[in-house]
Amino acid sequence: MARPRWLSRNLLVLSGVSFLQDTASELLYPVLPIFLTTVLGAPVAVVGSIEGLADGIAAAITPLAGTLADRAGRRPLIGAGYGLGAVGKALVALATVWPVVLVARCVDRLGKGVRGAPRDALIADGVGAGDRGRAFGFHRAMDTAGAVVGPLLGLGGYEALHHHIRPLLVVAVVPAALSTLLVAAVRESRTAAPVRDGTPVRDGTPVRDGTPVRDGTPAGGAPVRDGARAPMGTGFWRMTMAVTAFSLVNFPDALLLLRLRAIGFSVATVILAYATYNVVYALGSYPAGALSDRLPRARVFGLGLVFFALAYLGLGLVHDHTAAWVVLGAYGGFTACTDGVGKAWASSLAGPGRQGRAQGLFQGLRGLAVVVAGVWAGLAWHGTGVVPCLVSGSLAALLAVAFLLAPRSWSGGVAS
Repeated sequence: MARPRWLSRNLLVLSGVSFLQDTASELLYPVLPIFLTTVLGAPVAVVGSIEGLADGIAAAITPLAGTLADRAGRRPLIGAGYGLGAVGKALVALATVWPVVLVARCVDRLGKGVRGAPRDALIADGVGAGDRGRAFGFHRAMDTAGAVVGPLLGLGGYEALHHHIRPLLVVAVVPAALSTLLVAAVRESRTAAPVRDGTPVRDGTPVRDGTPVRDGTPAGGAPVRDGARAPMGTGFWRMTMAVTAFSLVNFPDALLLLRLRAIGFSVATVILAYATYNVVYALGSYPAGALSDRLPRARVFGLGLVFFALAYLGLGLVHDHTAAWVVLGAYGGFTACTDGVGKAWASSLAGPGRQGRAQGLFQGLRGLAVVVAGVWAGLAWHGTGVVPCLVSGSLAALLAVAFLLAPRSWSGGVAS
């Protein structure tokens, strides 16, 4: 059977790279808060601050990496970013005091900041605007499949290694290193573009010799990559600011895992519950992305915020373990409807030659807001974490209404 046009070679390779890296990250992630608090003796506020600072570094570097990717190329930055991720995981495995974990997480997230925007720009480069929801949804599904495999490997290792956490941290380095090696299979051509009726097309516009052509005439005579210097449009900034506002209440998942511990989940069940969340996320990512190619992306994103509100309010109110599993599944629906969809949304509102910068600004500002969320939620945790969960869930419910009722002209993309 012929491969769909949107399922490009680079998309397949980068999805494999992300699968391996996320297998490593998510093998480590569910046990890291427990490792910090029970093995290294760090307070809960430190857990939130470490994740917030690490995400802040990623957010700060992401816009720079996106702009550089538009001007100098994507693949070298992608390789460097995944390499830094592997180094960060190795440092976690060697840590004997929590400040070393702080440094390690900052190195790891620095890698995320370096690679994220160039990778997503390279994905967008080879896909038409009307298929970007599918493309990003497929990539997020593969990435999150690693987030299912990783925790399950971690759970099996945790039981086989007699509940010792540190050996698991060593195992996580292996798939991280393999993902870095696989980047070598990525192909980038600064002039290559999709072809329509014999004419190369980039961002929906015919291209000749690297220049957009409308009615047979080069648009302004400037190379496509000169778009990296042009200002972003009003629609892009409106969308980015709205998503950033929501991210101020989207505190790091590490704190949610501590909430599960507070209501009585064992280490093993925390890992298994986290894997369940990622199953929902992985299964929902492609359908949500495909839906956003047909409906306004703001509506699909708003549906994700409904799931977020249900999850956070539920985790703040319930103590029954079965109910907690159900609301954690709803949280998987949130990420499925917002992660890849948000990237496709930003991509659809960017112009030719601005894909890297668009992803960098969107992901960077969103990440900085998560830093703020991690700090305030960590400081307000006070033992069980009920208050941060209820505050975030309530505010997200209000924002969900705004996204769901947004005019179609604001939503961006083909479906708008």
